[in-house]
Amino acid sequence: MMTHVKIFWEAVVMAMQQLTGNKLRSFLSLLGISIGIFCIIGILSAVDSLKDYIQNNLNKLGNDVVYVQKWPFVDMGGNWWDWIKRPYPDYSEYEAVKEKSQTAELVSFHLDVGMKTAKYKSNSLQGVFLVASTIEFASIFNMDVEQGRFFTSSEAQFGTNVIVLGANVAEALFENIDPLGKDIKMMGRKFRVIGVLKKEGEDPFNPLNFDDAAFISVNSARNVISLKSNQFWSSSISIKAREGIDVRMVKDELTGIVRAHRRLKPRQEDNFALNEISMIASVLGNFFGTLNILGFVIGFFALLVGGVSVANIMFVSVKERTSIIGIKKSIGARREAILLEFLIEAVVLCIVGGIMGLGLIFVILSILTAVLDFDLHLSLINVVLGLVASILVGVISGFVPAVQASNLDPVEAMRRK
Repeated sequence: MMTHVKIFWEAVVMAMQQLTGNKLRSFLSLLGISIGIFCIIGILSAVDSLKDYIQNNLNKLGNDVVYVQKWPFVDMGGNWWDWIKRPYPDYSEYEAVKEKSQTAELVSFHLDVGMKTAKYKSNSLQGVFLVASTIEFASIFNMDVEQGRFFTSSEAQFGTNVIVLGANVAEALFENIDPLGKDIKMMGRKFRVIGVLKKEGEDPFNPLNFDDAAFISVNSARNVISLKSNQFWSSSISIKAREGIDVRMVKDELTGIVRAHRRLKPRQEDNFALNEISMIASVLGNFFGTLNILGFVIGFFALLVGGVSVANIMFVSVKERTSIIGIKKSIGARREAILLEFLIEAVVLCIVGGIMGLGLIFVILSILTAVLDFDLHLSLINVVLGLVASILVGVISGFVPAVQASNLDPVEAMRRK
């Protein structure tokens, strides 16, 4: 046991001497290892961070929520004209689903009225995205009302002209004034502000950024637009599954309810889409997988160059220490001990290069996190993966020089200078 420890320690010391003896040569040789680890682990870390961030945002939509819509989230192939002729889900279908569904905990309906202008006294704001929804919308999408409240069932039933504003809309119209209880004008009608949503901030990956939106009830929207005309952009029915109910059961039930409501014949294809978040997650998974493969390909070639450089260092080391190897073997050093000594030395060199690459990744990710206000992190799994890759490169690149050293004849080796 002590012999192996001694061999290991001598190999580490020799590796450090190689690094410090010729700094420029060592730096250039280990640069390939560092770049390879940087490419592989850097891309993996960036992809993992982005994937976690997007997944957390997608979870706001709910993994147990099914959406009845005109267009599918993915798989847009087929006859485009058949897709565009599909009707949008309407309020009567929402009522049918809510009445007949046995698997749904919550059912909501909303339609996107579009970009409108909001006014309060002399202040005017264009581009407010107006959404008309039922009261369940706030619960399904976990809306965070910072001030006031969402509209009640009675306000929704009687179409009371009340409105909930996004953070940016409230800030632009009222500045430092408390917006609650104030009347704003939209589409020629007055709406009383009863709530303000919590600010989401600038986030390109947030699917539910309501900062520039405003919400009214569906029955309130009936007073200003026709729900059966082309005066709105799109509509959707959202169904949250009951606890313990599989989403596939919800989709099967919804298919029957919507087909019956639209009076589709048995041989007719569905003229609606049943969407869920797993569809987006699947597409993103393929995209992230492609990025990971790209990182591995680039990193492989960088590690290949680095491995050749380390092998070159080890061949030089064997040549410089040939006489020492001969002396060691002449006094009883075993072949396996010489092999292990040079193999450990190569591994240590590659680990140093790997640590350099990981350190560079950590610094760059920290800078990007501070600049972009986006959490890019280097996980423990990726650190371990980087070190394992470095060790493998060290074993592969050092194996041939180590075998060469272990096979030297002690007499011939001692004669060489």
